Amino acid sequence: MQVVDQMGAVVSIPEEVNRIISLVPSQTELLFDLGLGHKVVGITKFCVHPEGEVKNTEKIGGTKKFNFEKIQSLRPDLIIANKEENYKEGIEQLRSKYPVWVSDIFTLEDAFNMILEVGKITQKTEQAKRLVGEIELGFEQVTTLDNPTTVAYLIWNKPTMAAGGQTFIDHLLRRLGFHNVFSQITRYPEIDPELESSPDYIFLSSEPFPFREKHISTYKTHFAKSKIKLVDGEFFSWYGSRLRQAPKYFRELITEINAENSE
Repeated sequence: MQVVDQMGAVVSIPEEVNRIISLVPSQTELLFDLGLGHKVVGITKFCVHPEGEVKNTEKIGGTKKFNFEKIQSLRPDLIIANKEENYKEGIEQLRSKYPVWVSDIFTLEDAFNMILEVGKITQKTEQAKRLVGEIELGFEQVTTLDNPTTVAYLIWNKPTMAAGGQTFIDHLLRRLGFHNVFSQITRYPEIDPELESSPDYIFLSSEPFPFREKHISTYKTHFAKSKIKLVDGEFFSWYGSRLRQAPKYFRELITEINAENSE
């Protein structure tokens, strides 16, 4: 069958998909949660969920560097990729040999569409619909902040990099009621902490750079007036089935920040 991916490309996919390679951690977890784990023959070294189940799945390299020989040996009849997380040259090379379905995620609606489309092309339509319904219900129960709150969401250390506008992270921050101070800069800008003013909060994400408690004091010297908080990057940047768990995390985060702002 022919389908159109989120990049607008027409992809010819077998009526029954049996050998799937996922090049995206959050979409790997989605495949397993849709009941397709037995059909997933290859994943990246960064695909860590669901823990235990992915441990013995063949690794085809990283998200930015594919082992093409390993991929060829796995004989995939479908490859799931993402515009942002994978690299254009690698995807183009794979497209010349295999059906490659590429997602492009900026909003929750994009994520829901991706889940439904992946369900459709893998014969898991009903499971995908139930999953999207569950996620939508969860987010309906997430209230926004009581008061306007500015935030800088940092994703990398040395150089310091932040999540800017036109990103899924920025979309979720706005959905929660935050004003991202770097939203006017697209994608993931490098910033100079010495030149930046202090927003209300600095969020230090657990990924892609693994910020830890030791980094809080370092950033406190740059952002003296800001509250520094470690946050779970999976809930802010994974757009597959992990979104089921995100509303509970966000409700707790909003409650915590509302309490801090009322002190």
